[in-house]
Amino acid sequence: TLRPEGTSAVVRAAIEHNLTYNAPQRLWYFGPMFRHERPQRGRYRQFFQFGCEALGFSGPAIDVELLAMTHRLWKELGIEANLEINSLGVAPERAEHRKALIAYFTAHSDVLDEEAKRRLLTNPLRILDTKNPAMQELVSQAPKLIDYLGKDSLAFLTSLENGLTSLGIAYTINPRLVRGLDYYNHTVFEWTTDKLGAQGTICGGGRYDPLIGLLGGRDTPAAGFAMGAERVIELIKDAGKTFDAPLCRVYIVHQGDKTELAARKIGETLRDAGIATIVHAGSPSFKSQIKCADASMATWVVIAGQDEIENGCVSVKRLRDEAGVRVFDEQKRTPIDEIETIVRKDTF
Repeated sequence: TLRPEGTSAVVRAAIEHNLTYNAPQRLWYFGPMFRHERPQRGRYRQFFQFGCEALGFSGPAIDVELLAMTHRLWKELGIEANLEINSLGVAPERAEHRKALIAYFTAHSDVLDEEAKRRLLTNPLRILDTKNPAMQELVSQAPKLIDYLGKDSLAFLTSLENGLTSLGIAYTINPRLVRGLDYYNHTVFEWTTDKLGAQGTICGGGRYDPLIGLLGGRDTPAAGFAMGAERVIELIKDAGKTFDAPLCRVYIVHQGDKTELAARKIGETLRDAGIATIVHAGSPSFKSQIKCADASMATWVVIAGQDEIENGCVSVKRLRDEAGVRVFDEQKRTPIDEIETIVRKDTF
């Protein structure tokens, strides 16, 4: 079958391989998902989804961590998004709320559309998520789950809010916010935007403590989120954000012949040390090589000249700081065996 989402697959893998046996796990995934949708901007039958799952962490602290992670991501990408949160409490609280919803919507069945009538006895909570304009007033007056939460669930929600406030993350509580899958409890959230038309949600998630037990594992708390890559890409384009990804950390230029052989040996040494390195290949022009080094977005350029190599040295010049901002440092001669130290310290 074609997978519609990634959480259940991650959970099944965690159960099969006992990933949470010794310690909690922070996991991520990225890959294609499939849904029977009506294609439109930001909504496709095949799309790519990125997600994070935190397995084995109880309490709202990990929920705050996941929200802080996504909040930082939007800042890095230049995306404006609004955070909405809600609490689904625990199963007995949802059961009482469900009874109240069924009674309320049954009493107003003449206003319900066909989809809402179908959901009335199967999943009435999803009626709250309707996009039908004719039902908005009815839904706004429906019983709110937050009024059915017990002391512990309210304390969980308060702790979540305090964590977000302490980090300066703005949010609103949306009592109509639900998730499409029944295994969620306590925290649910969505990051939304008004820049994608009807497809306003760019990231959604929450806590799903019952799921691992439901799939045959031992009861384990868990939380996570997922986002569609296509929607995020659309927002990056709208924001006019561009990214110059560095091809390497060190770019080595040379004068050909023996210096090229020495440069390649230096390159292999740096790669053995885990430092991404490119040794120039192609045009022998020194000016052209420096242009290539700059275009690679490398932090450092190493110049293997004839005189330097004969004396066991190279010239090293820093092109950018750690933030990728261009700098204009002077090049300095340094022994070949000190290149790794300089690059790792990011200073002479």
